[in-house]
Amino acid sequence: MKIGGEILTMHHISKSFLGVKALSNVDFTLRAGEIHALMGENGAGKSTLIKVLTGAEEFESGEIRIAGKPIINRSPQEAQLNGISTVYQEINLCPNLSVAENLFLGRQPQKHGAIDWKTMYKKAKEAFEALDINIDVTSTLDNYSLAIQQMVAIARAVDISSRVLILDEPTSSLDDSEVEKLFSIMRKLKECGLGIIFVTHFIEQVYKICDRITVLRNGELVGEYEVGNLPRVQLVARMMGKDFEGLAEIKRHEAGTEEDNAATVIEARGLGCTGKVKPFDLNVSKGDVIGISGLLGSGRSELARVIYGADKPDTGELKMNDKKLDIRAPLDAVRSGIAFLPENRKEEGVIGDLSVRENIVLALQARKGIFRLLGKKEQEEFTDRYMDILKIKASDREAPVKRLSGGNQQKVVLARWLLTNPDFLILDEPTRGIDIGTKNEIQRLIVNLAKEGKAVIFISSEIEEMLRTCNRMVVMRDSSKVGELSNNEITQENIMKAIAGGNAS
Repeated sequence: MKIGGEILTMHHISKSFLGVKALSNVDFTLRAGEIHALMGENGAGKSTLIKVLTGAEEFESGEIRIAGKPIINRSPQEAQLNGISTVYQEINLCPNLSVAENLFLGRQPQKHGAIDWKTMYKKAKEAFEALDINIDVTSTLDNYSLAIQQMVAIARAVDISSRVLILDEPTSSLDDSEVEKLFSIMRKLKECGLGIIFVTHFIEQVYKICDRITVLRNGELVGEYEVGNLPRVQLVARMMGKDFEGLAEIKRHEAGTEEDNAATVIEARGLGCTGKVKPFDLNVSKGDVIGISGLLGSGRSELARVIYGADKPDTGELKMNDKKLDIRAPLDAVRSGIAFLPENRKEEGVIGDLSVRENIVLALQARKGIFRLLGKKEQEEFTDRYMDILKIKASDREAPVKRLSGGNQQKVVLARWLLTNPDFLILDEPTRGIDIGTKNEIQRLIVNLAKEGKAVIFISSEIEEMLRTCNRMVVMRDSSKVGELSNNEITQENIMKAIAGGNAS
């Protein structure tokens, strides 16, 4: 395929779910040797377009062509045969098998009716060397970091497919150095003539690595743009469907008030958990939004889990509203007025087969106990109220939550905890993997909760959004709390110094 030539075209693609139009006459074009960003808010139709392309969902009308040839993929396996492979945010490999076995899973080289291990290891080594990845292909996959596992998944996809590679939120769980390594691999593949569809919510990354951008909104095509011809503010405006004045407005008022800040909600003294997080001191007052910053693996999530009781502390003391807390399990935390939105919403947040209603009332019912069951009408009223407050997009309250977009699933988990009316909220990566418009809504909600007197811990990999939202910042490094900043001290420079080992007030 000639570099720059059209390798994939999708024309007038339409698809509905339960009467809701997910895609309406959408066009998409990918060229050989191009990295093409697919962008839009949650519910814009990005995931549906990818599922239609890869055969995970049928489409109702339209046409898909690969190198000019019409195709209909009826399964992801058929899509692979047609030269289309996908690497998802959640790695779908076998951690107990070797790197080489994962690379050639289902298509191992054979000799005399058995696996030809020598050839398989040799080919695997060559495949990774071509991508400038230096790993032991005989070692099991679980010996490697998530970033390396993702690169193995990409190498497998490329080895299967020589035309189109779809990367669905590949950088969400990577640190900066790992992102750079991934981008280096993407550039190599681009030079080889591969067409790459890059699904992401990170605008900075789009402008760093991509050639073109296609924007969807409410299941419709907004437009296709060359990156150099579309300023960032215009990209955001097209995604949201309105002029956008910037997220900086969120923090026009500091979280909380002087009166609120006088009342301590959470007091941790020497709290720690061996192997998870070293003993730390922390005060969280009414009206506080305290950000927890640090590199991946620094102990951010571990600190939150120890306070909540998801990881049981073995040192120190925890008080809430001046009373000692003995949290033996998360249910004790819930009954004490603590809410915890976990980092991994799929494994620890939503229950996919339950409805939106059932997911939202879950924590309140647990807090009340099995002898004080919520009535169906009461559940429906609660659900409708929070679907309206948080603008949760679903066909109805009884829709399975797994049918919702990632951002709407996140809002369902948030609604669950807001319904318990907690005094203290721990929000671990509440905006990860969701679009910029929903991020804006959640950030504003966090600040408004603080103004109402709630105490909040807010963990994010994006320093920028914590600068907009937090009035105090705790910095973590190597499982230890190494600094605490407040008000005017909270700058990107001070945070980075503390993370790197400099001084923090």
